[in-house]
Amino acid sequence: MNTNIDNPSIPVTYPVTEKIEHTDHYGDVAIRDDFHWLEDDNAEATKAWVAAQNEVTFGYLEQIPFRQAFADRMTELVNYPRVGPPSKVGDYYIWSKNDGLQNQSVFYYKKGPEGEEKVFMDPNTMNEAGTTAIGLLGSDKQDRYMAYRRSEAGSDWGKIYVRDLATNTDLDDELQWVKFGGTGWYNDGFFYSRYPAPAEGEALKGNNLMHSIYYHKLGTPQAEDQLIYEDKDNPTFYHYGGTTEEEDYLIMYAAPGTNGFALYYLPLDGSNLPTVAPIAIFPETTQKSSVVHNEGKDFWIITDVDAPNYRLIKINLDRPAPEYWEEILPERDNLLAGVTTGGGYLFANYLEKATDRYYRMNYDGSDQRPIQLPGLGAAGGFSGEKDEKKLYYGFTSFTYPYTIFEYDVETGASKPFFSPELQFDPTDFEESQVTYQSKDGTPVTMFLVHKKGLKLDGHNPAYLYGYGGFNVSLSPSFSALRIPMLENGAVFAMANLRGGGEYGEAWHQAGMLKNKQNVFDDFIAAGEWLIERGYTRKEKLGIAGGSNGGLLVGACMAQRPDLFAVAFPAVGVMDMLRYHKFTVGKGWIPEYGSSEDPEMFDYLLAYSPLHNLKDGTHYPSTMVTTADHDDRVVPAHSFKFAARLQEAHGGDNPVLIRIAVDAGHGAGKPISMIIQEQADIWSFFFWETGSGVLYENQP
Repeated sequence: MNTNIDNPSIPVTYPVTEKIEHTDHYGDVAIRDDFHWLEDDNAEATKAWVAAQNEVTFGYLEQIPFRQAFADRMTELVNYPRVGPPSKVGDYYIWSKNDGLQNQSVFYYKKGPEGEEKVFMDPNTMNEAGTTAIGLLGSDKQDRYMAYRRSEAGSDWGKIYVRDLATNTDLDDELQWVKFGGTGWYNDGFFYSRYPAPAEGEALKGNNLMHSIYYHKLGTPQAEDQLIYEDKDNPTFYHYGGTTEEEDYLIMYAAPGTNGFALYYLPLDGSNLPTVAPIAIFPETTQKSSVVHNEGKDFWIITDVDAPNYRLIKINLDRPAPEYWEEILPERDNLLAGVTTGGGYLFANYLEKATDRYYRMNYDGSDQRPIQLPGLGAAGGFSGEKDEKKLYYGFTSFTYPYTIFEYDVETGASKPFFSPELQFDPTDFEESQVTYQSKDGTPVTMFLVHKKGLKLDGHNPAYLYGYGGFNVSLSPSFSALRIPMLENGAVFAMANLRGGGEYGEAWHQAGMLKNKQNVFDDFIAAGEWLIERGYTRKEKLGIAGGSNGGLLVGACMAQRPDLFAVAFPAVGVMDMLRYHKFTVGKGWIPEYGSSEDPEMFDYLLAYSPLHNLKDGTHYPSTMVTTADHDDRVVPAHSFKFAARLQEAHGGDNPVLIRIAVDAGHGAGKPISMIIQEQADIWSFFFWETGSGVLYENQP
């Protein structure tokens, strides 16, 4: 393959984006926002702008000769059966499976280990476009009914339905305006969280307030649901929770946003709904403490209180003061990423340099036994009721497709339950982890994946991915969609930036609020390291990230436009002064701070991607991606950023926006849509870095 070809330029003419004078005031500071009108996604002018931008973008992409070849190869690679871990619900086993190219995975079930396999729920039959997503929310204690959530076109909004397991038919119950949280079954109904119905036309962009907990009794209309908890003094808080395994407590969390939450409980007597106010175990919303297990009044809780890397403690509700806490798992050097229960044991998950380690132990923390995973990567599962004899978990790495294992609780032995077969050879590639220094000398780890025998001559295209926020940890995972990029000689790099959760709460806090610039410095330093070590050069370096990662890409391309050849900011938070005005954006204030806070205003303005684009600057070739039904990070962020980028850009290379129709933030996106979008990304990436490909129809 020749990676130094000179791809011919494709001319591009951008639609004219009208500027309508608009000024926002932040204290004594006035900020012009002449693309403010694009915030109204229902306006005909905005819809016309979306259509015009898509016409230009797809007109450009259609001229890249290997675009279809990428789509064909990914269709071939993705066309393999994929199975999720089975869950035991009474006498039934329920699991998800995708035959390969089904837009959505189908849920199957069978009665007993040898029962006949039947379709339980097929979201592909619920919507011809394949944009209906289903999530199972749990069964009642008698395992008669399964609650499930159904959402459309990628929206965060969903409806809750209930299915009778014996007849595989839905009851008449339908609960609307559900966003976040699950169900906690109790008696002949369940607790759940919802918002009030939004105003007409505001469902996808309006500010969501008064997230409250209700109880729904089966067979009754939603209007009769009983309000269990609301907080009028804190209308922006999220409230969610569930019931314990024995349904003896309702566990409730109250969160002002995405960083920290209070923990409460309500005793349940087995007959009546609670009439007392929730009782706080941890009333502070700045900490993170979650219930793992309970036996009567003894609660096992994973917490970061006095433990930035987390620890597991046991608290008795009659003696909840810290001096009575029993430490089950003390804090360690490595992050305690989670604790699950199943089969009468605890399973502790530690994160060591962003890869998973699992240990099985008794409830008192004794007899800790390591679980032998297939390699260094990411695992998850080990969850079930106390009497389960078999549990299931999944494992994956960059070159190891997601595989389900069956775990024997008593012997500790694992065996493959479902191993996928793909049309690629994982031994053609290698993965490694390196450590580099950020701008301030902080060591940062980064994963690298590429073909074996890669020459460090600077001629390889490199795709650098990051997130860096909200305590999210990036660990190795497999994607068949990534294989075509690697097959064509590119390097995939994924950095564990500050702001993430890979190295505990201290690592997270080092990349939030006034420390947010550290995240961008870490990402920029990763790109510089790849260039210095010969993995690539700036003319072949692309950067990518989604949501908070879209903010990362937008900020870095604004700060160092000279360092990158291509940028892919996806569904990004681009307007840091107004993000909290839309849908659930206010929940990110603990992570970012608010422009309404004079102390944070200057920090946000200093890196807000929308506000730091400068006229006449030569920016990287850019393809902004968003979706018209994204009600998490509303598309207005991307619309305004793309309009301003096209206005400011001083180069002839393209700065485009690709707007998916009838899609949202990512959840529920049909596989056909995912393949085409990724084909557009890979073809744009290789074209704009002047890189050839191995497929037919290359230039």
